[in-house]
Amino acid sequence: MTDEPQNDSLFEAPPIAEQERMVEAILFATAEPQSIKELAGRMPHGCDPAEAIAHLRKRYEGRGVAVVKIDNAWAIRTAPDLGFLMQKETVETRKLSRAAIETLAIIAYHQPVTRAEIEEIRGVSVSRGTIDQLMEMEWIRLGRRRMTPGRPVTFVVTQGFLDHFGLENARDLPGLKELRSAGLLESRPMPGSQIDGDDQDEDDDDQVELFEDE
Repeated sequence: MTDEPQNDSLFEAPPIAEQERMVEAILFATAEPQSIKELAGRMPHGCDPAEAIAHLRKRYEGRGVAVVKIDNAWAIRTAPDLGFLMQKETVETRKLSRAAIETLAIIAYHQPVTRAEIEEIRGVSVSRGTIDQLMEMEWIRLGRRRMTPGRPVTFVVTQGFLDHFGLENARDLPGLKELRSAGLLESRPMPGSQIDGDDQDEDDDDQVELFEDE
């Protein structure tokens, strides 16, 4: 008499259609994007959230909302072509200083980057207030320390930064139109004058257009 093979779990995984419903419920109920690992931690043992995501994305094709990938996580967001309908509800107008915009641009394009490298690229020192503002907005965060003398910390953009601009990863950086639509830049020509000195001497209303339209 041969022994019957043992199942990995005492309970059989739910049908994929039910797993799809579970993923849908989780993504609707959570404001933050969810990774596959986080989804698996919420679902019954034996579920395959990656496969459920694939089915859910297909089901939402052409609908008013879409299942989108943000960094290494997933979320349900308004379809890109319908974003204008939610503009009044979602846009919070914030004017960043020239220093903050330049610093954010350098971090986005050169991450991971140290404070000294930011200052070298900008040509002026970076005030603590500029870094604090971007971190309070949760658009930048601390990265890994460099294995160099002093082991300086680095800065990188956050998942919140990517989510705000509807980006999958940092390679798809926002252009000038996206920054203007988010209320971060005034719709006026780029100033022709160069600003010298430390961040603290810069006017918060003096905007710079660092991102070119594609």
